[in-house]
Amino acid sequence: MTASRALRGAPDVSRENIDKVERAARETGYVGNPLATAFSNSKSNLIGVVVPSLNNIVFAEVMSGIAQGIDGSGLKPMFGVTDYDPVKEFELIKSLLSWNPAGLILTGLDQSEETRDLLSVAAVPVVQIMDTDGDALGAAIGFSHFQAGREMAQALIARGRRRFGYVGCGLANDLRAGRRLEGFKSALDAAGLALVAMRHDPEHSSTEAGRRITAEILHAHPDLDCIYYSNDDVALGGVFSCLAQGIAVGDALLLAGFNGLEMTRTLPVRIATTITPRRQIGFAAGRYLVEAKQGAPMRPNHKTVLPTVLSLP
Repeated sequence: MTASRALRGAPDVSRENIDKVERAARETGYVGNPLATAFSNSKSNLIGVVVPSLNNIVFAEVMSGIAQGIDGSGLKPMFGVTDYDPVKEFELIKSLLSWNPAGLILTGLDQSEETRDLLSVAAVPVVQIMDTDGDALGAAIGFSHFQAGREMAQALIARGRRRFGYVGCGLANDLRAGRRLEGFKSALDAAGLALVAMRHDPEHSSTEAGRRITAEILHAHPDLDCIYYSNDDVALGGVFSCLAQGIAVGDALLLAGFNGLEMTRTLPVRIATTITPRRQIGFAAGRYLVEAKQGAPMRPNHKTVLPTVLSLP
């Protein structure tokens, strides 16, 4: 019993005994069974973290923030990737719930009805991150994608841009990118403008897709003076396409992305982008679950909106 309490970090075990037990565990190669712990207690110390992609640095930074937020709490993260597939998301969340987690961190507010029903009967704290456009199952920590798109369009219009194109990837499943596009178009409409051209690739975002689609849209509409991209990965491909064609990015043609990735600041040309507080969102989500573990009351549909920052050339 003393060994068990020592391995769980119970406060009533002396430092001397904890050191002895940890030393014996290392010598014998002992690894605890979290599933057995979950069955013997109402909750495990595991938290499930569900993200849509690891194809760029965005969600790696989110997860780094989560790890920092739960550091020293005894909580341990388990990560899963959905590839923007709602069926895969449902199966992943169902699997995570079987471990009696101390909480779940999910990406976005657009879970399927089946997933929302599953979570509504699970007595588990839920944090939904990276979005505040919609109804949250538990707490929501993020920002409005609609407003981010709208603010970018307003800033570009103020810079004198009038002939806009749009290049995006995976909009059928990446609903947050779709809301940014809707916000962007709403600002154009308010200014008496509209998208001149739009190109969309059904596959996930990539620099290669951005380069290819930018070449296509500029071939059809060489008089565009601004292209808005679904994110910085795709916009990076747009930069490479323009450089290959000898187009002066920032002068004749302004390119705008989303996320504010560090790589955009290393380019030989400047693009516009929206800098998102990814690490801060992850940290806040981690702290929310630490507080829940310590007995803090849950706040259904409580939203914490963190600011985004426009970066313009």
